[in-house]
Amino acid sequence: MKINQKIYLAPFQGVTTYTFREVYTSFFTGIDKLYTPFFTSVHKAKSLDKKGAGLNSVKQGGIGVVPQILSKDADEILRFADHCSKKGFREINWNLGCPYPRVANKKRGSGMLPFPGEAHKILLELDRRLEIDLSVKCRLGYYSHEEIFAMIDVFNEHKISELIVHARIGKQLYSGSVNKEAFSKLIDRCKLPLAYNGDIFSKSDFDDFDKSFKLIDNWMIGRGLLRNPFLPAVLKSYEIPSPEEQKTLIYKFVTTLYLAYRKKTNDRLHAISIMKEYWSYLSCSFSSPQKVFNSVKKTKTFDEYEEAVAFVFRNYDWLAS
Repeated sequence: MKINQKIYLAPFQGVTTYTFREVYTSFFTGIDKLYTPFFTSVHKAKSLDKKGAGLNSVKQGGIGVVPQILSKDADEILRFADHCSKKGFREINWNLGCPYPRVANKKRGSGMLPFPGEAHKILLELDRRLEIDLSVKCRLGYYSHEEIFAMIDVFNEHKISELIVHARIGKQLYSGSVNKEAFSKLIDRCKLPLAYNGDIFSKSDFDDFDKSFKLIDNWMIGRGLLRNPFLPAVLKSYEIPSPEEQKTLIYKFVTTLYLAYRKKTNDRLHAISIMKEYWSYLSCSFSSPQKVFNSVKKTKTFDEYEEAVAFVFRNYDWLAS
């Protein structure tokens, strides 16, 4: 990875929470910017005071945080931006990428991508009234990758600080392959700073994308980092611990994360549910991923969870990096 290239943490609802980011950045290096999972239903400024605990830190682990909003309403985005600005943030991110039907069917997330005219109206209002930077995270489309080419003509007209594109369409969710050909065409059409997102799980994956997209300097990774927390450091060619040392550090990391969630939830069993969601990714970096995940998934009490995690680290190898 070239010295001027940067790595962003992708937002994952329910996973890359404030707590996750706080613990992750205390253990691992290589990330240059952290994006929050989306905020939504910002009908009143007071609603952010209730749900905005994740907006209390402009930096975590010394790394800049970018709050994200999911909305199709300019006034709501502006309310969110005003709240963030007062907290000291200098950038917000507009989510036009969420692929899930319950969101997209309401013309939010990637469901807005077939409607460039509506996005244009929102952006006109934001251009006029927004006082901090606006970046956009989107997909190549919702129904078709062709949708991005109508939308990029809109984006190019507006004050967007950066466009981050996951190279799938919404209808794919996370299945199938990324569309490298469509993203290459987008590079030629885009007049904005552009970042790539999608299917970076290893150094060889990154090298392949870097070779294909020579003009791209900024890269967002999500599932790859959740599977292997060392991945950003690997991509930047930092010194990496031995496999056994990695395994020990991962054990400390997941234990610290688990205890942080227990504290956050006042020792409610919901902490286990949050950890199970994370283990659905982390298990992929162990030998026998399905067995590892099943060991954790079936637990129902704190004691069972702790015993299952200890069993995993005793009996399965850490294969990442």
